[in-house]
Amino acid sequence: MSDSLIAGLTRALARIGLPHPGGLERLSGGANMESWRFAAGSEVCVLRRAPSLEMMAGRPMDHHGEAALVRAARAAGVLAPEVLVELEAGDGIGSGYVMRAISGSPDPVVFLAETDPQLAIGDIARELAATHSIDCTGLPVPVMDTALALGELRSRFIAYGADRPILGLALRWLEANIPPPAPPKLVHGDFRLGNLMFEHGRLTGVLDWELAHLGDWHEDLAFGCMTVWRFSRPDRPGYGLTSIKELADAYQAAGGETFDPQRFRFWTFYRTFWWALGCLQMGTFWRDGHDRSVERVVVARRTAEQELDLLLLLEELAPLAERAIPLPPPAPTRKTSKGEPSGAEMLTAVSEWLTNDIKPLVSGRSKFDLAVARNALGIVMRELEQQPSAIDVQLCADLMSGKVDLATPGILAKLRRMALDKLTADMPKYPALAIARARWEGN
Repeated sequence: MSDSLIAGLTRALARIGLPHPGGLERLSGGANMESWRFAAGSEVCVLRRAPSLEMMAGRPMDHHGEAALVRAARAAGVLAPEVLVELEAGDGIGSGYVMRAISGSPDPVVFLAETDPQLAIGDIARELAATHSIDCTGLPVPVMDTALALGELRSRFIAYGADRPILGLALRWLEANIPPPAPPKLVHGDFRLGNLMFEHGRLTGVLDWELAHLGDWHEDLAFGCMTVWRFSRPDRPGYGLTSIKELADAYQAAGGETFDPQRFRFWTFYRTFWWALGCLQMGTFWRDGHDRSVERVVVARRTAEQELDLLLLLEELAPLAERAIPLPPPAPTRKTSKGEPSGAEMLTAVSEWLTNDIKPLVSGRSKFDLAVARNALGIVMRELEQQPSAIDVQLCADLMSGKVDLATPGILAKLRRMALDKLTADMPKYPALAIARARWEGN
């Protein structure tokens, strides 16, 4: 544990009369920001900070603006955290702020297993509607222009290589289906399971306001309903709890505006594409040295999840005849010798050693990091054995330009095979993979 982190926290806490922090523990998860839980006297607190100042570069809202918004949300009755103190440059530990800890857990799997779906979706709808009604006058909240934002996503995709055909196809659909501007409301931007605190099945807190902006409120509903955030319940599109219709009804009953299915569909495409690029961005953070954690490179490989989800949405646009074409065979599995162990077998041996010998010796954040490291070894092992690829620069360019589309003979079947093989190697436990296999392979 860093002595400088404890010293910086001590300086920040002294400004509000709290004592030296104790029991500092890094919390698991958090794709962009670090979270540290600790005690300060009788208070239980959480520090939220950027792992490096470079990771805050280009963000439309800094941590001071974020803290101001969180305070405003709490004052408006939303179950937002209580901000206690913001970090200053003199603290020497980066950018962020300290909050009073909220009771409960953000674990989505535990929550989905124990909650009453009707009560929980009512809580979620209430907080969504309350968030969208917050008055942002005087707050440094950025305004989102959908067309400009999509243009920025296109530029990022090109910077990342523009070599993933499914993402190229999704981008073309998005650019052809931008909805007219909506009256701007405060959009949380990351309102999903994993960022919501629950206790005994009831909502106790709304976390992670870093992506908040003024825009179309349908974006929040669509993001929370993405397949990746349903966790163990991919069959329940409304936050892993219910149907989209029941979510929309609950939202409107809580004071929200009338639900528009077409806007919701656009934002489902948009945020799925956005998160695919967000995953790829984790790889650039790692390569550029901003965060050399193994978690960064593993999250980068979750792009395959979003590609599968996008193709499940996009295939509805293909002619029936194309949807009926069988999948081409998968790439042949690499042959292994009966003598010397293959690279995949060596990785398996390392993974088994980590499980049997090292896992009993670690706890807390180190246990989480160990699980991530084993996941990384598994990805490389399966990649060596199966040799999948989601990369095809020319096909991506043809799909982005419209030269090739889902009516082109055999393209849908090719993309399906590409998505299945890549996700099987990268994240074989992703729940939607089984759904896609049943639909496309008839199993």
